[in-house]
Amino acid sequence: MNAMQITHEAAQAVHLSRQRILLLATGAGLAVASLYYSQPMLAVLGADLGAGARAVGWVPTLTQLGYALGILLLIPLGDRVDRRRLILAKSLLLALALLGTALAPGIAALLAASLAVGLLATLAQDIVPTAAALAPAAQRGRVVGTVMTGLLLGILLSRVVSGVLAERFGWQSVYLLAAAAVALAGVALWRGLPPMAPSAPLPYTALLASLGGLWRRHPALRRAFWAQGLLSLGFSAFWSTLAVMLHSQHGLGSAAAGAFGLAGAAGALAAPLAGRLADRRGPDTAIRTGAALAVASFALLWLDAALPGPLQLVLLALAAVGFDFGIQAALVAHQTQVYGLDPEARSRLNAILFTGVFTGMAAGAALGSQLLAGAGWHAVVLLAVLASAAALLVRLRRSPGG
Repeated sequence: MNAMQITHEAAQAVHLSRQRILLLATGAGLAVASLYYSQPMLAVLGADLGAGARAVGWVPTLTQLGYALGILLLIPLGDRVDRRRLILAKSLLLALALLGTALAPGIAALLAASLAVGLLATLAQDIVPTAAALAPAAQRGRVVGTVMTGLLLGILLSRVVSGVLAERFGWQSVYLLAAAAVALAGVALWRGLPPMAPSAPLPYTALLASLGGLWRRHPALRRAFWAQGLLSLGFSAFWSTLAVMLHSQHGLGSAAAGAFGLAGAAGALAAPLAGRLADRRGPDTAIRTGAALAVASFALLWLDAALPGPLQLVLLALAAVGFDFGIQAALVAHQTQVYGLDPEARSRLNAILFTGVFTGMAAGAALGSQLLAGAGWHAVVLLAVLASAAALLVRLRRSPGG
């Protein structure tokens, strides 16, 4: 980076007001929320479109898979183009994809739109590094933390809002409102952010090629990829099947399924706590603690057969708080570890880490829906326990360099 670029970034940072920080946080939350709207509505979607549990289970699967592909293929573009223009373009395209989801006439069209939503919801991963680039160095942690809080709240509130709206106004209303909100946020970000010079104007193929070199060079990156991917597999298997299970076993609708999303508040609490633990005792300790908590929380769900219906729901909520806290804590600690490997390649390191996260999410959604349909809820629980235990083993196994 030359002196002119440094001066330009410093000038931009002066104008990063509270309103702009809030705008960035809102944009990140709305973008990532697009990934989770479908989860509490799967029973409603299946009934309305005449699709079975296996078919409708592909909705969250393709959304998460699209996100994984988008992180790998689209996020590196933030290093070679003006992020302000990229944010506007992806916001408008995401709004169109959400609109297409709302207007889908059948399950095939819905699945195609879900893949597009996942690809373009990577807008959230463009907004966070934008905040980091615009913030003064002395305030960068606070600014990025605020934007990440917005992102976590998007995950939290998406399930609650979609569940309530789907039950009262139909599932299409969720995607129509989401499309309008994302489009408005994109235009507001376009108007509110300054132009941003590319930080690494390499050819696109060179950017992608550099990902392989980073993967080979850093054993710690590979361990983080596999461990967080396995934790995400169990996380997604639970959330992508919860609505269908609650409907079939407890007679509850999408609003009740969405209410379980309040357990996601644990993720927002886990972020600062995991950061402090990683600072004091190292990222490995925080990661292992989070993974162990996930294993224990998923294993608790085996006790539901011995409990009456109302207590089964209490157990579900407690387990959701536990594993969500553990998985989010591990993610924050993994980010702390990975971003320290090569400060000049943080966007690409982020792309690799989150490709693992959302590949795991896609696999969890696919396996979870198939297991629920073929073997029942306890098979889904077993998958989550085994995946989390495998992640813990990856982190317990010591290897040179990470």
